[in-house]
Amino acid sequence: MRRRELLAAAITAPLLGHWWPALALEASGVASPFDADTVAGLAKALAARDYVEAESALPRVLEEASYDAYRDFRYRADHALWQEEGDARFQAQFFHRGFLFRPKVDIHVVDGGQARALPFSTELFDYAPNPAPDLDDIGFAGFRLHAPLNRADYFDELCVFLGASYFRAVGRGLGYGLSARGLALGTGEPAAEEFPAFRAFWLHRPVAGSPSITIDALLDSPSVAGAFRFVVTPGEDTVFDVDARLYPRVALEKTGIAPLTSMFHFDASGRRDVDDYRPAVHDSDGLAVFTRTGEQVWRPLHNPRAIQHSGFQGEAPVGFGLMQRKRDFADFEDGEAHYERRPSAWIEPLGDWGDGEVHLVEIPTADEYHDNIVAFWRPATPLPAGQESRWRYRLYWTATHLWQPALAHIVATRIGAVPKTTRGARLIVIDLDGGPERAEALDVEVRASVGTVRNAVVHARPGGGWRVGFEYEPDGQAVAELGMRVLQQGRAVSETWLYRWQA
Repeated sequence: MRRRELLAAAITAPLLGHWWPALALEASGVASPFDADTVAGLAKALAARDYVEAESALPRVLEEASYDAYRDFRYRADHALWQEEGDARFQAQFFHRGFLFRPKVDIHVVDGGQARALPFSTELFDYAPNPAPDLDDIGFAGFRLHAPLNRADYFDELCVFLGASYFRAVGRGLGYGLSARGLALGTGEPAAEEFPAFRAFWLHRPVAGSPSITIDALLDSPSVAGAFRFVVTPGEDTVFDVDARLYPRVALEKTGIAPLTSMFHFDASGRRDVDDYRPAVHDSDGLAVFTRTGEQVWRPLHNPRAIQHSGFQGEAPVGFGLMQRKRDFADFEDGEAHYERRPSAWIEPLGDWGDGEVHLVEIPTADEYHDNIVAFWRPATPLPAGQESRWRYRLYWTATHLWQPALAHIVATRIGAVPKTTRGARLIVIDLDGGPERAEALDVEVRASVGTVRNAVVHARPGGGWRVGFEYEPDGQAVAELGMRVLQQGRAVSETWLYRWQA
């Protein structure tokens, strides 16, 4: 069990309400007609009703199950959905309820325009060394998909939906890292955050010869219900095409569309209170934003002393994402976690998202076991109650994703004291890969909202790429916004580096 699964399950438990009665026909085993608007219709009807608090009671044998006992509830791979179909490109396995994974999540299978509920059975699980418990149809906690991602003769675990509205996926050669969510509400705000949960899923039987699979999901929380459609295509980059239709019960003011959740503990830009042999520990090291004006922004992540919010305002960008750019074992020296294999997640808005901001929340953490980074799109105006709000986007799970590969891109930010100074000056060194082939007419532009910048230089880096260095004197200021880009003959040839410096 991984840290995010524990966290997601813990926050999901209080959110499950009484199930939508229109699904009783499916629950009885009778097929129901299903089309592209079925879940949207359920969500709209659900939003018209008052939200009902959770009922997450479990049979006593599950109530008393410890963490170790729950780990013995293993789904049997030989009972995977569609595994008996020799030409199927996808298989599904399901998670048992118990321990922290209390809420029931209804699972349905769609085939030929008809949906049937998938019943729970203890025969689907291996409970050894314990005997199988005597359980009725208690439902499932979530599911995972498998596909031949890395080689043709083996079904790798591709993605998992488990806990609240969290889901994760991998591209070829990668392992699990950061998560996505269906929706974020009030993240990082003084009031308690609300965690919408996926209450039901509809898994579409894979179409022969198709590289993709379709998943529908019904979301619910006190403030909003929603219908989500995911079209999942595995590959070098695993791609989710997402269509989210939201039906707010109340006006939503602090909404996070296409939220991503990750972990940043430390790297060479800051090792405050860290006593660790490893040079870095993080699932993501920066927020990338590519604007419609052609600017490519890189914001290194930070483990702050207090929660901090950053907004990148304007019309919806071409794309944004939480990225992991360190890709060598030597970047982390961790033979167990292998942070160099963690995926980046890149969001590409589809259609008109209007005005708003890419919003970044950074939360203090003392360890690597708690996610402390969230990024999402926040609309400029609240989502009105009683009206459908629709958001379409493409989500890439990838090792590298550069919108403008001709630009030099930042691969490391290093910060330390300036030798032989008593003014609190900091030496900031930024490494970049790619960009111009020659150093002729290169210049560096550095700006600071407060304080003084001195001795800015750019030069070729041994082994390739470029290095920018400058000294920053805070002049007694506690917080400053810093920016940098490399120019050649007055034209930007690098990403724009943005950083929030804190004393």
